[in-house]
Amino acid sequence: MNRRPVLLTALALTAPLVLAACGSEDTDVPTKGSDKATGSTVPTPTASAPAADPRPAIELPGDLSYTFDWPKTGDREKDAVLADSEQSIKAVDQAIVNQNALDKAYLHYYEGEAAAETQKFVQNYVDHKAGITGSYRFYAPEVSVEKDGTASLSYCEDQGRAFVKYLETGEIKKTEVTAKSYVIYHTSLKRDEDRGVWVIQKIVSQSGSEKCRP
Repeated sequence: MNRRPVLLTALALTAPLVLAACGSEDTDVPTKGSDKATGSTVPTPTASAPAADPRPAIELPGDLSYTFDWPKTGDREKDAVLADSEQSIKAVDQAIVNQNALDKAYLHYYEGEAAAETQKFVQNYVDHKAGITGSYRFYAPEVSVEKDGTASLSYCEDQGRAFVKYLETGEIKKTEVTAKSYVIYHTSLKRDEDRGVWVIQKIVSQSGSEKCRP
């Protein structure tokens, strides 16, 4: 699960992290869902669901913002995949903000090896005493749901206005926007029938995706 290559390059990691469970088409550096999509920017802090919903609340600082250009499909299950995927993205960011590689919120949306590799990803930030700041945009979703309770979701991320923030000094490490600022993700999910949640089992990513470039 390689997420946010531009951000983690800024951390100047000495050993690139290759995540076997989540896979990667770009092994040079490691990279990094609510149904309120349709291009609206989501301010933070934000809660993931009403109090009656078993999904964990997600609270993020005001210097992080999200735009999900994920319009509703009109299909109940596809829209649920999009909603849970949006929350899973924010849950990983909450773990980074909390400097907790075992944050319970993201573990609600990841299982097995995918959860273990996400833990390693977050731990990189913890080890470098680094957080994240800025704006994230997610767009061009393609979702399919199978009769056996599995689903796949592909989407793009624009990392051009998101940066590493060093917690001890407050320094923000700004990076130039390049082709690698645009990342495509391919995720495999399975519905947890007991909890009614779409859980991520595998992620493959590629930075510099031509499909995601403007």
